[in-house]
Amino acid sequence: MNNTFDESSLEVFKTMLIEAYGEKIALDIFLELPKNRIVSLRVNSLKSQVNDIEYIFKQENINFEKVSWYNDAYVVSCNEKDIERLDIYQNGMIYLQSLSSMIPALMMKPQENEDILDMAAAPGGKTTQIAALTHNKARLTVTETHKIRAEKLKFNLDRQGVKNATLLVKDARQLDDFFRFDQILLDAPCSGSGTFVLSEPKSYQSFSKELVDKSVKLQRELLDKAIKLLKPGKTLIYSTCSILPIENEEIIKHVLKRNQVELVPIDDHMYQNIPKLPTRLEGTLLIKPTTQYEGFFVCKLKKKQQ
Repeated sequence: MNNTFDESSLEVFKTMLIEAYGEKIALDIFLELPKNRIVSLRVNSLKSQVNDIEYIFKQENINFEKVSWYNDAYVVSCNEKDIERLDIYQNGMIYLQSLSSMIPALMMKPQENEDILDMAAAPGGKTTQIAALTHNKARLTVTETHKIRAEKLKFNLDRQGVKNATLLVKDARQLDDFFRFDQILLDAPCSGSGTFVLSEPKSYQSFSKELVDKSVKLQRELLDKAIKLLKPGKTLIYSTCSILPIENEEIIKHVLKRNQVELVPIDDHMYQNIPKLPTRLEGTLLIKPTTQYEGFFVCKLKKKQQ
């Protein structure tokens, strides 16, 4: 992609931000787009413990910092390639994952012996996190449409020691309606507008209004399906790595009007120090993109009793 295309993609993004937030907030977001993003990871408690990983970091002279809201999460002062060469990475004892993307699974509070669906699971960060949080004692169903991405997902599930997941290489919208789940995670495919890093043109060069519109259509269809598959009285998490209301709050408002689900306000006291953007729907979480955090939207819904 050439620079002209890159610049036009960012200009489209800037215009959409202004439409969504007004010029002052939009320019603040745009001007503070990160030039780089920190490296973060999660200790895989299925295979290791934080003390063991910290010991290895010290042996390897890797500076690290614990994350206040998640005992298994770390920020490290090196690049991803330095981490990927370590045995603890190769053996699945740690998983490279952005801080923001760890939050949806934590918001779920998944329990042992639950039937849980991850509707758009590749490459597997959130699935493996759910497996760890439930000590491999929940029944996970994970779907991925694309065969190559599904292979990557299976590789990560195996390497992370996930024993309780059924992988379906299938569009989640095509799941049989007789399925019923206690919890569902829909980390929906999106425009990726919260993940732009200025030093990485590939992070934003495919952004367009057409991509947003296509994403919105898919998000609505996936959420409709999720509600259908969710047991009455049970909850689902809807999340995206976009900061555009059309992919987030507007999607949720659309389903709330049908009176099938209700919004469960997110208790964000654990995340009070995380940078946030104003949300159009009280009780949802919208993380501001920074050097430390990807822009991310998280919402919790409960299906009403029939």
